[in-house]
Amino acid sequence: MSVRGAHGSEFRRRRKLGDIQKALSKEPPDVAALRRMAISEGGLLTDQIRCQVWPRLLNVSVEELPPAAGPDLRLGNKDYQQVLLDVRRSLRRFPPGMPLSEREDLQEQLIDIILQVLAQNPQLHYYQGYHDIVVTFLLVVGSRLATALVDKLSTHHLRDFMDPTMDNTKHILNYLMPIIELVNPSLHDFMQRAEVGTIFALSWLITWFGHVLSDFRHVVRLYDFFLACHPLMPIYFAAVIVLHREEEVLECECDMASVHHLLSKIPQDLPYEILISRAGDLFVQFPPSELSREAALQHQAQRTAASTFKDFELASTQQHPDTVLRRRLRDSAHRDPGTKGVLTKPRTNRLMKLAVMGLTVALGAAALAVVKSALDWAPKFELQIFP
Repeated sequence: MSVRGAHGSEFRRRRKLGDIQKALSKEPPDVAALRRMAISEGGLLTDQIRCQVWPRLLNVSVEELPPAAGPDLRLGNKDYQQVLLDVRRSLRRFPPGMPLSEREDLQEQLIDIILQVLAQNPQLHYYQGYHDIVVTFLLVVGSRLATALVDKLSTHHLRDFMDPTMDNTKHILNYLMPIIELVNPSLHDFMQRAEVGTIFALSWLITWFGHVLSDFRHVVRLYDFFLACHPLMPIYFAAVIVLHREEEVLECECDMASVHHLLSKIPQDLPYEILISRAGDLFVQFPPSELSREAALQHQAQRTAASTFKDFELASTQQHPDTVLRRRLRDSAHRDPGTKGVLTKPRTNRLMKLAVMGLTVALGAAALAVVKSALDWAPKFELQIFP
């Protein structure tokens, strides 16, 4: 990076830090602005800031944190043995070089957080991979705040994963292929012929990518994004990873084993900021309401957390950034007759160029639209979740 580029980057970072502190200092805090900061390039920048902003994104009071776990929490707990096994296998989720005694102490705290949340919410069921999410919060904000944040997250964003069966989780996975089909029909058709399904993305979804990414910086950057967005955003991000790897997929043997093996291993050098921007764009262009019919054809869904939220389409009539985006799509179609009907006839390579390559919003408009969606769907589920 040139000296001028480094100075420009540092200037943007300082300006963003100032904007975050300004939003936090308002009374009440400007949650919409904090969401934009969490979504936009670089996310929330530091763990110190995350300690202040993540509670605001989940409407958790830092003044009313739950007490520390009591000594009887583990006695007779039906989930204790499974949680213990999973936590013992979580060595790679802790910073390399961490002293053994410190890691063991954190693992004990991790067990207590999980059991405490489950004890407070008997309707929730533990699943393998849940600990990958909880450990992220533990490492960033500490045990007591992590317990409060994970409690709120588990009854909202993660609710569908914590049912007695995987039916709702499978339903959410069924949004993946319709997104890919809308953007890149040839890639979708190849994957259909290979009969690869969507199981390769299961661990991505239920751990918010915490289990599959080795660099903790990338994990927390994605958590910034997901906490600020609609609960289906992780499936949009999964879709853009697959779309980004189009060439690799199409070079595979067209069979389930080959394609599954390729996709189940995520490259660690992905262009995360670009993919986050594209996921936001695709959410704006193809909101869940437009995908739900196709997903339901693949799986007859019961009432899911995602379906209880008012998505972007229901709240965007007054949203100027969405109007701008749709106008750009319409104007582009008018300039090139070949793109006429691009949103109603998506099975064209032109759509791929518009949606993923040629029309990536610099996350300004898309971020505002996604934030508007996040602020609008939540109150329908629980009136008090956001201020």
